[in-house]
Amino acid sequence: MKPFLSRRNRSELSGRRLPACFPRDHRLPQIYRLTSGEQGDAKAHGPLAREPALAALEAAFFIADEPLTARRLAGIAGLKDGSEARRLIRKLQSFYEADQTAFQIVEIAGGFQLLTRPVFEPWLARLRPLGAELRLSPAARETLAIIAYRQPIMRADIESIRGVQCGEILRQLMEKNLIRIAGRHDSLGRPVLYGTTKRFLQVFGLKSLKDLPTIDDLPPPQGS
Repeated sequence: MKPFLSRRNRSELSGRRLPACFPRDHRLPQIYRLTSGEQGDAKAHGPLAREPALAALEAAFFIADEPLTARRLAGIAGLKDGSEARRLIRKLQSFYEADQTAFQIVEIAGGFQLLTRPVFEPWLARLRPLGAELRLSPAARETLAIIAYRQPIMRADIESIRGVQCGEILRQLMEKNLIRIAGRHDSLGRPVLYGTTKRFLQVFGLKSLKDLPTIDDLPPPQGS
């Protein structure tokens, strides 16, 4: 049976000296404490403090380049449903109002998106790269309006209303992701039907197609 050797005996036999004392345990840096679940020191205080779920929603808004639905936001923040997400969105909106920030959370295109306030648009326009703004010719705007109000609609019907062929304009509008193929008509040859996209709602600041202006809301033609 081998004799028992203490830790000191083993160290002496190996030619190493034990330190006089061992280093004390130190607290991990805050970033590691946060990831390991220790969040006591990181809790924010004050009227505009963000709870973890609210902070997660805010982070999602900052990184998203398109509107996010309440259901998707609930999944991101680990909430039980979209209603809970909507409650937190309203709270975040009130924070931005109280803090008078340059941002606002707007319900648009079937979801919610973080946008700058309209008052800053003239200044921000100077910072945009050349060509970043969506530009449409009068013919493209006319074609897009017909599709928006008459969708789903066939190309033949669009050309009948406009009186000219519009194949190239339809292609351009699809490239800009403003219209899409919404199905096929039941008539001979099953022609394509066109409709607007979520991007269309986003560009024109609409929650849904129900928010399209009516004839009474439109300004009178120039010269009338």
